[in-house]
Amino acid sequence: MRRNVPGAIVIFAAVLAVLAGVVGAGAAQTASERPSSYSPVVITESFASLMARMKAAKPEIMKRQADLLVRRYDLADRPAKGVAMSRGKAVQEGVRAALPAGMTWEKLAAMTPGEIRDKDLFPLGFLPLPHPNHPEGGMLFPKFHIDEIKKQEARDLTRFDLDYDLPDHFLPEFPAPIYLTTRPDLGDVAQGKVVTIDNYYEIFNGILNPKQLEGLRLLVTPFPQQQFNQTEDRRSERPSRGVTCFDCHTNGHTNAATHLVGDIRPQEFRHRLDTPTLRGVNVQRLFGSQRALKSVEDFTEFEQRAAYFDGDPVIATKKGVNILERGSQVHFMAEFQALLDFPPAPKLMVADGKLDPRLATQQELRGQELFFGKAKCGPCHPAPYYTDNLMHNMKTERFYKPRMVNGRMASADGPIKTFPLRGIKDSPPYLHDGRLLTLEDTVEFFNLLLETKLTAQEKQDLVAFMRQL
Repeated sequence: MRRNVPGAIVIFAAVLAVLAGVVGAGAAQTASERPSSYSPVVITESFASLMARMKAAKPEIMKRQADLLVRRYDLADRPAKGVAMSRGKAVQEGVRAALPAGMTWEKLAAMTPGEIRDKDLFPLGFLPLPHPNHPEGGMLFPKFHIDEIKKQEARDLTRFDLDYDLPDHFLPEFPAPIYLTTRPDLGDVAQGKVVTIDNYYEIFNGILNPKQLEGLRLLVTPFPQQQFNQTEDRRSERPSRGVTCFDCHTNGHTNAATHLVGDIRPQEFRHRLDTPTLRGVNVQRLFGSQRALKSVEDFTEFEQRAAYFDGDPVIATKKGVNILERGSQVHFMAEFQALLDFPPAPKLMVADGKLDPRLATQQELRGQELFFGKAKCGPCHPAPYYTDNLMHNMKTERFYKPRMVNGRMASADGPIKTFPLRGIKDSPPYLHDGRLLTLEDTVEFFNLLLETKLTAQEKQDLVAFMRQL
């Protein structure tokens, strides 16, 4: 039989060409759908259309987040008797994370991490907390802060696409007091006011030196940010002057404003961020919940250059990044931040930062013994400042299978820095993403993670101790 070899070669080449085209198209499609490290720079949709679309979607998005919170937590306003923050706001009490049906905290604590994971019994309130709109993200402020800044500066921090999600009674007091390491005799230097560009000079002139005063001015000066700027892809109705450092770290403390960390990609793996207090910055050696920045100067500069713009220096250039001068501006800002002191803790001794037995109750003393003993808090939170200035990976993922929650991939948290516990009752909610609403929630969370098997009374004693820090 005669074989037409050249013809076969032609047919085979044609088949290869078709297959190559199919594979090439598939590869191109995959590349186009692959998540990018960069934010879109060129926006083709008009601002009017974008705003109308996002406003229309807002009710459904906020309902989805509200439903999630109701499933996870008891959100009732239930203050603890006789327990208040430094300026008098009530502290919420009780475990607020919901248990699975038919389960108790004692039964849960008796199980191994593997059993809890395999039976899907890890409380929903202990899973990573998503941003109110996780695929969108961005800075989001409580309404009380928005109202005060609008009143003082006529600067509007309202987002047309989202509202803040957690109820006010779970948030820090507002305005928070300011205590200075250099002038403890003055008590609350802020005099019950929210410090802004409008009043910082009036309040602090004569108390700070010129460098510190200039540093404070920069901390209350608005600079462009991802959602608040003058471009067509902002999230404020009008072009915005931007945000200030103290819009999140109000009065050098925190108002629990939220955001997404800038150092993780893709979007669904980015962590919601609960704004930490700046009190006690002078005793800390790591900054950022996961970034492990080594100085407050590094942190200050990083925030302006990248974190304000979701960690994307490309989009930062478009939106008007403010490059701070390291030798003067960053240094001055850091010098002021280093003056921010913890609130008074009258029951703690000066020598070692532990309870004075002449002032503490028996319950508080029992809680202290548990803290440094059975509860295993002390190794990471040693006195006097109750931080080891290190990072630790609690491997929370031992207790649950990865899942998508409102656009947030609940998986491994990774290493998290040890935050100081001094003044902890003033800084709810807790953990790096704010998933724990009360100190009682925090005790139950770590009782599971560390497998310490505390009794109900021991948990109460531990909370009583931490309220005195």
